[in-house]
Amino acid sequence: MAWADLGKVLKIFGGAELSAAEQEDLSKEIMLMVLARATAADTNIKQVEVDTVCQVLKTYTGTDFTSAEVRVAATTSLYDRAPLDRYVSSAARKLDPSARVQIAQALREVVKSDERISSLEINFFNYVVNALDLTPAQLMGVE
Repeated sequence: MAWADLGKVLKIFGGAELSAAEQEDLSKEIMLMVLARATAADTNIKQVEVDTVCQVLKTYTGTDFTSAEVRVAATTSLYDRAPLDRYVSSAARKLDPSARVQIAQALREVVKSDERISSLEINFFNYVVNALDLTPAQLMGVE
């Protein structure tokens, strides 16, 4: 399956229900969207961030992505239809809390990958965590 087509995201954004297997795919697609967009959060896409996204996606999803696929997912015309937070918020309602926390943890790894965290990256992280509807306790792993 081509994860970069974001088919499950588009399906739930259109209001459709998903099977359990489709929910797992949805989690992977949302992680791809979020991590790919994170590379552009500070308007300076660095190869180290793209490489980290590929590594983090492999770790969390078991799927190999190329740098080109990550860059395409970061700039897809999908974001012309609606902002990222609307897609993430729609998906969050379909994902269990552990999947939402995992997306935030993966995002943290990407944001920290170039050893310089800008205020734009911090704002992006907070934006995504809010869209995922996560509490501070969930992020800390105490809930």
